[in-house]
This record gives sequence, C-alpha cells and structure tokens, in this order.
Amino acid sequence: MSVDGFIATNNDRLDFLDAFSDTGEDYGYTEFTSQVDTYIVGRKTYDVVCGLTGGSFPPANQFKCYVLSKTRSGEENGITYYSGDIEELVESIKSKPGKHIYCDGGGEIVRLLLEKNLIDELIISVLPILLGDGKRLFPGADLDLKQLTAAEPVRYKSGIVQLKYSIDN
Repeated sequence: MSVDGFIATNNDRLDFLDAFSDTGEDYGYTEFTSQVDTYIVGRKTYDVVCGLTGGSFPPANQFKCYVLSKTRSGEENGITYYSGDIEELVESIKSKPGKHIYCDGGGEIVRLLLEKNLIDELIISVLPILLGDGKRLFPGADLDLKQLTAAEPVRYKSGIVQLKYSIDN
C-alpha cells in the first residue's frame, strides 16, 4: 500500500507499482508463498489481475484459488468462484491438512475477514509513495478492538518497508 493507505487508484490503476517491480527483489514473496497452499481473493481484484495479465490468473498455477463473487459460480482456469459464507469457506479449508491461506485484497475482502476474525496475520508492504486518493487497504470496518503484535520491520533498498503483525483474536 502507499504510505497514505491506498492499494489502487480510484479507477483501479496500479502503474505506481511499476517503479518497484524491476528491482530484482521479490520482497519475501517466495519464502512467504512456500508456506501457503490456498489463495482467497475478491472478484474485483481477480478481474484487475486478469486484465493486467491478458486474461490469465498466475496464482492459479501455484495455489488452490477461491474468488469471492456474488455473481459468478463454478470453476474455471484453476479457480473456484465462491459466493457462500466466508466463515464456512475458511473453516472448511482449515479442517483439511494443508498449509496457510493467503488472502490478497482488495480492501472489501480484508475488511470482511477482519470483521469475522478470520485473519491471524497481516503482512503489509508500504511503498514510499503518496497517492492522495484511491482504494484503501482498510476501508471503514465494524471492528472490535484489534490488538496487534508487531514483528521487526523489514526494509528494502527500494524504500519499501514490510510490516508484519499477528492479530490477537
């Protein structure tokens, strides 16, 4: 997210990320994803990624993917559209042997998962950029007080600072 809390512009532009993508650094992604086997993403974010990649969804090559959608159903191209209760989905995934679940936005999905106490850990990469306006990572939510425990931040040469918090539910 930007320093001022945005993950995209109001019209879903992500080109501000380009300045940080050709650094040769993976920002801990490979290590993180080695501990993950399931990926949950919102339909809007899914559509944006597909638009940027010519219709493909790269996470489907690596994880069991669920796209949360009120309008789509079924399975296609390695993803499962899910419109049911998010708590039931997470409980179902956790009831089976496996690794961690990776949730990747957008802000509405993050808000929903936080409201339902379904997030154990937040990893937030803060980019040294101000957008001024756009789509927030944490849009207004009805949360009980969330006590967070911070790990040591990781600083990258690009100026990105990665914050990691465990959530004491």
